[in-house]
This record gives sequence, C-alpha cells and structure tokens, in this order.
Amino acid sequence: MNAPTQFAAAQQTADIPEDSASRLKEDRTRGRGSALNKSGRFEPLAYESFDDGWDTLEDLPPLQTEVQEERARTIITRNSSPDLSFDRSINPYRGCEHGCVYCFARPSHAYMGLSPGLDFETRLFAKPNAAQLLERELSKPGYIPRVIAIGTNTDPYQPLERGYKLMREILEVLDNCSHPVAIVTKSALVTRDIDILARMAERNLVKVALSVTTLDKKLCRAMEPRASAPHKRLGAIKALNAAGIPSLVMMAPIIPALTDSEIENILEAAAEHGAQEAAYVLLRLPLEVSELFRDWLLRHRPDRYRHVMNLIRSMRGGKDYDAKWGERMRGRGPYADQISKRYSLAAKRLGLSLRRKKLNLNEFRQPQKGGVQLDLF
Repeated sequence: MNAPTQFAAAQQTADIPEDSASRLKEDRTRGRGSALNKSGRFEPLAYESFDDGWDTLEDLPPLQTEVQEERARTIITRNSSPDLSFDRSINPYRGCEHGCVYCFARPSHAYMGLSPGLDFETRLFAKPNAAQLLERELSKPGYIPRVIAIGTNTDPYQPLERGYKLMREILEVLDNCSHPVAIVTKSALVTRDIDILARMAERNLVKVALSVTTLDKKLCRAMEPRASAPHKRLGAIKALNAAGIPSLVMMAPIIPALTDSEIENILEAAAEHGAQEAAYVLLRLPLEVSELFRDWLLRHRPDRYRHVMNLIRSMRGGKDYDAKWGERMRGRGPYADQISKRYSLAAKRLGLSLRRKKLNLNEFRQPQKGGVQLDLF
C-alpha cells in the first residue's frame, strides 16, 4: 500500500465513531433513536455502558421512560439570534420521547447532568406549573406581545403530553388573552386541540408547522422512533386546514443523500393535504449530536455513511457542524445552494409560500390574575 493510500485509509478509520462496544444491547434500546448513553460533557467523571463479553447486561429489561416533575421559576425563554424569526419561546418539557436521533436539542440535557444520548429520550422533565407561570409573566406591567414559539427545542406534543396536557393548558391561557403563538411538532396529537386552535385562528393568532422529514415509514421509524408516522402528520395538516387553522410543512431537517431526494414529493403531499406555507432546515450536528448521528448511520445506513458525511462537511466548511449565524440553518456551498433552489422552485410550483404570514399582535389583553400584585388604587 503506497503512502497516499495509507493516509486515505487512516482518515476513513479515524472518521468512524467508536465501535459498537459502547452501545447498549439492541433489546434494551429497541424503539429508541440512540444506542449510546455517554455522560454529559460537564460531568467530572465519564461513564458509559458497554458489553464486556460476559453477558452482564443480558438480563436487564428494556429502557423505560422516566418522568420527573420540575417546578420551573420562569417559562418564557428569550433569544436574540438573527437566524430565528421569534424572540421568545416556551418549552413545557425537557428531553423528548420522540427520540429523533438528529435532534439538535440533545446537548441541552448535559445541563441537567444527563446524557444527550438515551437519557435525552428516556429521562424526561415536565413543568406542571407552566400555564400558571405563563399567565403570571404575561400579566407583568410593561409586557409587550410578540409571537411565542412552542416546539423549537423539544416537541410539546410528544407522548408525555397525552397525560400531562400542559400544552393544552398553555393554549387556554394564550387564547384567553388573545396572544399569538406559532407551534412546531412532529405529532398528530396536535389535532386534539383543534377546538382551541380554531378559535385562535379566527383572530389570526396561531399557525401550526408539521415537520415531515421523510415519507418512508421504515426510515421514519428508525430515525424518529416515537414520532407520528408520516401519513399521520399529513393527516394532521389536512385536519388543521379543514378547521381553518393555517398550517405549514417543514422538512426539519433535510439530510443530504438520505432524505433530500424527497423534497419535491414531501412538498407535493403537504400541498395536497392543505398546507399553505413551507420551510426547511439543513441537518445540524452540534456537540454530541455528531457522534450519535454517525453511530446511527453505521447501524441503519452503513452503505450511505461516507456519502452522507462527505456532503454534510461540504456544506459546513469541512466540519460536521458550523454554528455561524446566517449559515447554520442552510449551510453553504454548491450542494447547499442546490437544495435551496430545489426547495424554492418546488414550493413556488405548488403554491406554497416561503414567506411567513404575520400573526395578529393587536388583540392582546393582559391577564388580570397570575400572581402579580394589583395596584391599591
């Protein structure tokens, strides 16, 4: 083997994430997106489970979802990112049982002393006082209404919501004070709240974005194991449209050489089901997400591994991820430009707007309760 060939082989070997010894047994992780569960980056000691060959993990049961209630002190999160169309958001849950392996929010679990891997999708936090906090914060003197985004970090309609109904309580507060909201979800559970959403839509106070990443059921189940199936998300778009609720289809994320071939088909299906707007986000692999995604590729699409990662790096300046403002959502370079043009042309042909419809800010009425002391006179 000559020197250039040896160098290329060494590069390829170094590119592959750690071997399967650090993965939990498949029986324990069935129905989950990640197979790794390394300690968070802020922990003084690092722990990870692995098979030492003695079958010591053989009798352990499948991982179960654990929920811890968190008494939050505030509920509206602010941001000043120039990449985002909103400056405030709400997250009623930490972690997400949908288990999307590519989720850019996974690293946030490290702030809880937990792993961005399996912990992110199995050890969840619920904020049962979310609606009360929201009412209190909206009633503060001097509050200026802007669109609140929900679903920007973890999905508000993940399976946990069926029991807790925190999202429904939040919507009731927003409806009562006529506050605009934009929702992003991968769950058909959003249709449960059509009664509230329809009332808000009559006042131009709401829009709902359904994220549809693929129409391939098998790929969806492997990549987003506990999110709604593609046809159910499209069905949710249809139900929302029938109720007069503005709906948007998102490809979030588009994965090169894996889902980008579906751009036109997904937009066509969404348009047929009544979507009015369209948007997309290029795959983002910040911090721990890179290793988790690469490990997933080796398990589920090993034949695509090189092609997918090479295209990602071609759009990220040679890296797995570049957080530079103005580029982190879209990437750069010829392939990123090709994706952008294909998306724009298909949306235009189908009558899907790439411009966001503005919601009504003029009907907001501050709540008259919520824990804020009233004036004496």
